[in-house]
Amino acid sequence: MKILHTADWHLGKRLDRFSRLEEQVLVMNEIVQIADQQNVDLVLIAGDLFDNFNPSVEATELFYKTLKRLSLNGKRPVIAISGNHDSPSLIDAPDPLARECGIILIGYPKATIHPFELEHFKISQSAEGFIELEFKNQNFPVRILHTPYANEIRLKEYFGGNKEEELNNILRENWKQTADEFCDENGVNLLLTHLYMNKKGAHILEEPEGEKPIKIGNADLVFSDIIPHQIQYTALGHLHSFQNIGTEEKPVVYSSSPLCYSFSEAGQTKYVSIIEVEPNKTVSFEKIALQNGKQLIRKTFDSIENTIEWLNENPNTLVELTVESETFLKADERKLIYQSHAGIVHLIPKVKNQDFNENQLRDINLNQDIQSLFNDYFKSKNGGQEANEDLINLFNEIVSSDK
Repeated sequence: MKILHTADWHLGKRLDRFSRLEEQVLVMNEIVQIADQQNVDLVLIAGDLFDNFNPSVEATELFYKTLKRLSLNGKRPVIAISGNHDSPSLIDAPDPLARECGIILIGYPKATIHPFELEHFKISQSAEGFIELEFKNQNFPVRILHTPYANEIRLKEYFGGNKEEELNNILRENWKQTADEFCDENGVNLLLTHLYMNKKGAHILEEPEGEKPIKIGNADLVFSDIIPHQIQYTALGHLHSFQNIGTEEKPVVYSSSPLCYSFSEAGQTKYVSIIEVEPNKTVSFEKIALQNGKQLIRKTFDSIENTIEWLNENPNTLVELTVESETFLKADERKLIYQSHAGIVHLIPKVKNQDFNENQLRDINLNQDIQSLFNDYFKSKNGGQEANEDLINLFNEIVSSDK
């Protein structure tokens, strides 16, 4: 059977003052098209469905419409769990109605999904943090261990650990008990979770800029060696770049976000993961690149002319722009840059380094006129750089208004 794994939609997310909703509409359409073209049997969405606990009406509408299209009106099961950006209660709320469309929404760890049956599949077994699906066109079941996000304290509450016990040990034991009871070699066995997971001994995987951090020190960091041996594929959410921290035989995959959501992701290609799996066999999976969404680009220039030229040549982008110059940008230069491109998220002026001896400013003559004092102060804070004419005029205007 075929499964599509995606995560970290962050519907409703903005980049500074820029809405990403139009791009999200396009990339959601693309994910639905991939699911249909690949003829997948099941869709897994590994958390961070929305970008905040109170998503906009537009983001909520896009979410439910996308899930309904992915489910083919009940023919294809879609299972979505909450991430650290989601309100578990909000995710859980429509679940009884969503099930009529083959959509299973899981907000809290150790949730129990009551068995139900539709025309094309049914939930045949269920326990805390576990469901088993049977498909009318398959002769084997699919078992899914599911653990939505909760912080370390809440996870220990759900799984019964004390404060001193390591989160890794608590999850290891809970997952092992569930897998030993339900996951034999006669079915497909999967884990779906939104946690900060890494391979033991590997370098720390950095969370993207703007992401609500899960990893506070190492308290919430869990390792892939706690995954039960029966699990054939682990579908992760949280980190925004595609990566397999498991092995080729037993993949543990971050499927990536569908769009670049911060400039730490600039230049990344985004994917969904398509898994082919059957009982007691090694999983095969491929990543399919997503084409929609504006590029996020970080650029540095040392002249206004080169800046304007590049901006005019790359209109359909979102840009973090650093402009190096001998002096601070003038108001008319800033205006010209912003008029050249509609997607400048950040404009960072950078004065080129100049030789400057701080000892020159240790003895400041306090008997100078106020403009000279301002110049000396400005130089002391900016590596000896003189204030430009615009700043001096603005300072004089402020001083004059106080008289």
